[in-house]
Amino acid sequence: MDYKAIDIQQKLGLLNEQWSPRVIAEMNDYQFKVVKLEGDFVWHDHPETDEVFLVIKGNLRIDFRDGAVNLAAGEMFVVPKGVEHKPFAEQEAEVMLIEPRGVLNTGQAGGERTAENDVWI
Repeated sequence: MDYKAIDIQQKLGLLNEQWSPRVIAEMNDYQFKVVKLEGDFVWHDHPETDEVFLVIKGNLRIDFRDGAVNLAAGEMFVVPKGVEHKPFAEQEAEVMLIEPRGVLNTGQAGGERTAENDVWI
């Protein structure tokens, strides 16, 4: 077996586009994805699973229909399954997402912001 650490900063350096999560590791049925975010996303939910946002660099606000949570670098938040949310970053933020394999970034909302799933870097 080849034991090698995953360099998260190096992986983020390979990202050229925003709002396109890329898988860097798997654990059981869960994927660890890195993504660069800036601006507003779409309202969506994930009816079957929770979703973890871990901010690596920058600031991220996750809006909910009844409030919001602000995350700085080093902070994380678990969005409960079925809760409609909309990420927003005033300036580019680097984020790790942790969610089950097969989860689309836009949930059931679809649209032009839906990224190709299960793409590794």
